[in-house]
Amino acid sequence: MNNPLLDNWKTPFGTPPFNEIQNSHFLPAAEEAIKIATEEILQITDNREPATFENTIARLDLAGEILGRISSVLFNLNSAETSKELQAAARDVSPLLTRFSNDITLNVKLFDRISAVYESRNHEKLTTEQIILTENKYRNFLLGGAGLKEDKHKRFREISEEMSTLALKFEENVLEETNSFELHLTEESQLEGLPESLKEQAVSEAEKRNKTGWIFTLHFPSYVPFMQYSEKRELREKMFRAYSSRGFRDNEYDNKALVVRIANLRLELAKILGFANFATMALTDRMADTPEKVASFLERLSEAAKPAAKKDFEQVLLFAGEAGHSGSLERWDWAFYSEKLKKKLHDIDDEILKPYFHLEAVEKAIFDLAGKLYGIKFVLNRDIPVYHPEVKSFEVYDGDGSFLALLYTDYHPRPGKSGGAWMTSYREQKYEENNDIRPFISIVANFTRATETRPSLLTFNELTTFLHEFGHSLHGMLTRCHYEGLSGTNVARDFVELPSQFRENYAYEKEWLNTWAVHYLTGEMIPEEIIRRVKDASTFNEGYACSRQLGFCSLDMAWHSINEPAEVDLNRFEKTALEKTELFPPVEGTNMSTSFSHLFAGGYAAGYYGYKWAEVLDADAFSFFTETGIFNPITAERFRKFILEKGGSEKPQDLYLNFRGKEPSIEAFLIRSGLMK
Repeated sequence: MNNPLLDNWKTPFGTPPFNEIQNSHFLPAAEEAIKIATEEILQITDNREPATFENTIARLDLAGEILGRISSVLFNLNSAETSKELQAAARDVSPLLTRFSNDITLNVKLFDRISAVYESRNHEKLTTEQIILTENKYRNFLLGGAGLKEDKHKRFREISEEMSTLALKFEENVLEETNSFELHLTEESQLEGLPESLKEQAVSEAEKRNKTGWIFTLHFPSYVPFMQYSEKRELREKMFRAYSSRGFRDNEYDNKALVVRIANLRLELAKILGFANFATMALTDRMADTPEKVASFLERLSEAAKPAAKKDFEQVLLFAGEAGHSGSLERWDWAFYSEKLKKKLHDIDDEILKPYFHLEAVEKAIFDLAGKLYGIKFVLNRDIPVYHPEVKSFEVYDGDGSFLALLYTDYHPRPGKSGGAWMTSYREQKYEENNDIRPFISIVANFTRATETRPSLLTFNELTTFLHEFGHSLHGMLTRCHYEGLSGTNVARDFVELPSQFRENYAYEKEWLNTWAVHYLTGEMIPEEIIRRVKDASTFNEGYACSRQLGFCSLDMAWHSINEPAEVDLNRFEKTALEKTELFPPVEGTNMSTSFSHLFAGGYAAGYYGYKWAEVLDADAFSFFTETGIFNPITAERFRKFILEKGGSEKPQDLYLNFRGKEPSIEAFLIRSGLMK
């Protein structure tokens, strides 16, 4: 059978030929690519020359290229445009990849060669980048079981393979639970408070499902505004319970057992490797490299956020009472009364802002901002194959006209797409025989769709999300590293969010908004008064928001700091983990862990604190821009040179110090968040 996944891709720039790839291609392609990669490893281990960086570490970094590109296509599609058949292919291929990965890290001859280079790394004429790659490979092999005695190999393999399949199952269950729910309304009176744009979306959704009336879903463009604006408390409660009980409903998509099993397997793996718990193991390559440092960091933020969170909560509770609410404030009341209070205090909400945030205008503005700061430009190319008609592809060029990257954009929710937004890659940047191989980057989101009468108009949160994911994309597109293992976003988990969160700051800057934000109907520039209100409202309920995020971080660390296998009631476990940050009474039948894909199906286990850690960095970094000018070309060049281009080729502390000229300060974050005057 001809298999395009194994061919040389004769597409523009050698991009994936999505139009030729079928689900049945993945398993045989992966099996063949594993054979090829196995031979590449043998060429390293059978080399009779003494181990050197070039013949061992560099060759290892290049090995498995075909397998890597097949895997990236499979798992990126499984998140962005999946089906039952593709999910089955992912389940078939995943254990093969884990088995092969174990074959590599448990290869004694290979580890001996890596160890030889590692031991001599400081005595050879290696660059900083080569030393870091050597240290990373050595550490990854240790965490991959290379230092284990042979009697532990079998169990290590079993755990690794089971974890890979459980993560896929967790994600599948969350997607099924999200897609299976609909709130179908047939009476106009049930729509009280909802903006016209949301009602139009709901009509369109109903028509897609061959129904009359209005259908609301758990996808963010539907769920979030419904919770903010619906006057029908019982319907808000129904939506909230559906969203917050995903994976917790004792059905075939239940994730309760998976959560405990994944956490226990991670613990067992860590203990086999000699660590007290998974967090201790996972943090060894982070800026905050111990659980104690993470705990200290979270505690410092909690001390600042907790009083403000209580004040925010009491303010919303008082306002709700004045608005006629009686009894306790429940979780399904928070977004509703918060939105009304923000409107009262600042006269700002998404319905005021959305007409100025037409998706096409936002896209152009974000591209133009990158051009203004870094001199790059984006050229739409409709001849490049894409995996869905809604996906666009852009050629990205540097200021000197050289090709930098390819960028795919995929903006709207579909039944086959996971929730949220993310940046990913189909090809990483690297040097191969002195040729700079440029990357293929993708932004995937779930932004508000156009309706029959309105184009896609983004909420303010969707605007910042776009900026965020584009920041990750710049990290992937501008990178200039020699080795794939260090390029782009291959950096410490608590450093990777710096470029993304840094970019969000521009959403509040009138100097930027004034260059593009016009009303989609009238062409009127966004009024200065509205921008001022956006800025004033930027710290509204920030104490509560920070405290809630710290709760997520605490839950993550709780699951991954267990020292003994957990046999727990998930609600009791969560209550204990969240008690320091919780302000609401518990809601029976709901649970956060069972749909927390970042932890149990993503790469953020023992790393969710990294969002707050990077916020401290991004606030400090952006304060440098505000001091020198938010479009200052010299400051922008420093950020590009020392942060975006470097990837993981130097220690993150050194990269930040080179950019900023001083250690990061937490004060900028506390001031920006309104937690400190």
